[in-house]
Amino acid sequence: MRLVPVALLASLFALPAQAQSFDYPPEFRTEEIASDGATIHVRTGGSGPAVMLVHGYGETGDMWVPMAEDLVQDHLVIVPDLRGLGLSSKPAGGFDKKTQAGDLAAVLDHLKVEQTALVAHDIGNMVAYAFAAQFPERVSKLAVIDAPVPGIGAWEEVLKNPLLWHFRFGGPDMERLVEGRERIYLDRFWNEFSATPARFSEPAREHYAALYALPGAMHSGFAQFAAFDQDAVDNRAFLAKGKLKMPVLAVGGEKSFGPMMATVMRFAADDVEEAVVPDAGHWIMEENPEATGRIIRDFLQ
Repeated sequence: MRLVPVALLASLFALPAQAQSFDYPPEFRTEEIASDGATIHVRTGGSGPAVMLVHGYGETGDMWVPMAEDLVQDHLVIVPDLRGLGLSSKPAGGFDKKTQAGDLAAVLDHLKVEQTALVAHDIGNMVAYAFAAQFPERVSKLAVIDAPVPGIGAWEEVLKNPLLWHFRFGGPDMERLVEGRERIYLDRFWNEFSATPARFSEPAREHYAALYALPGAMHSGFAQFAAFDQDAVDNRAFLAKGKLKMPVLAVGGEKSFGPMMATVMRFAADDVEEAVVPDAGHWIMEENPEATGRIIRDFLQ
């Protein structure tokens, strides 16, 4: 009888991690904050040095619950949903990351926060970079996790990667194709960009698929990607004025960007620290939230 390797058995029968809660601790409040052309859904809790957690595509600010539960002990934690996603409004435009950086500024202004640390993932990296480039005095530290930044480093080579087909997928016909099939579309990302897809739990998939099925949400998601060309133009203009000076932590999932995240960010910042989330692909908060949380807390301290 042929024996099946233990490692293969483990991958075939891997149990999902404990289902992630999407409920923020009771000390968090939610509010809708007006920016230029959008209304941003924001969760805020705690006191102390401010830290803003910025999500990416395929998720919402709900992804940060485990990290927020830890950081709220000694930080003012601010968690927005990007415009067009989650419970934020779904405007017709403004999905270039320079404009969305203005959304973050509007949130901080409303909360009367002068300076914050930024922790971002996926498309959140792009918004966070645009914010740091425009408002460097308002960013104490910047952590970017597992996604490239348009126009920075080998961006043109990144665009050629067949795994990133979705960067050029969009438009009204595509919206009609995925209408009512949001879960099927999103499963591709959750499966293909995970080291262990089972760790992106079924309750999490149902939760995010329902949010992306809200009217206008998939249109907004496609618009996030369609803005990449403009984002690259804007970011090259930012970079022409100089690199970021604040401390930057570049984090990659071990089975995803890994140390390449730091390679990318060294094109854009002078003070870059490298970190890798072990035993994780792209979805760091689902695949290894404990290690991700330790890495971010160490950087913030």
